[in-house]
Amino acid sequence: MKPRSRRICTMILAITIILSVFALNSNNLGKLAYPEHYEEQVYRYAGEYGVDPLLVFAIIRAESKFFPYANSTSGAKGLMQIMDITFEHARSEVEFSEGSIYEPDVNVKAGCWYISKLSEEFSDERLVIAAYNAGPANVKKWLSDSSYSNGEGGLDSIPYPETSAYVERVMENYNKYKKIYKR
Repeated sequence: MKPRSRRICTMILAITIILSVFALNSNNLGKLAYPEHYEEQVYRYAGEYGVDPLLVFAIIRAESKFFPYANSTSGAKGLMQIMDITFEHARSEVEFSEGSIYEPDVNVKAGCWYISKLSEEFSDERLVIAAYNAGPANVKKWLSDSSYSNGEGGLDSIPYPETSAYVERVMENYNKYKKIYKR
């Protein structure tokens, strides 16, 4: 083998060993891909509103990829992509510190409050996630339509492709968070 080829093989082997050690070291790669950014706010408000913090992280990852100033074309804002109407409703029931919807403390509190409200309305987490994306009125409409409802309080299908993909993405995130953080 030529010296140049030997060096390349040695480098590839070294990189493979380093990556293997890193991957085996307590899910470091998983934690990089599925971080717990803003964990102080998430754990505080998830606890206050009785919401699984890992579901909150899964939603934040899907909604904003942890960018606090995210905006959607539909007008959703911040880490958890809160709509103005949802925020106004939250403010009528919950005391918030003065601050912008873009501030992580305010946004996560509003998002956890909203997930809690949706959880009171829908017992299945997939329905909660669908309602978070498409609104509770749409989910109720789908549940009452035999074309979508499974007749047992769940949905066989979601007629909005965006919401269907969103539910799958959040559930995938949620399952990964549960596996990585073992909670």
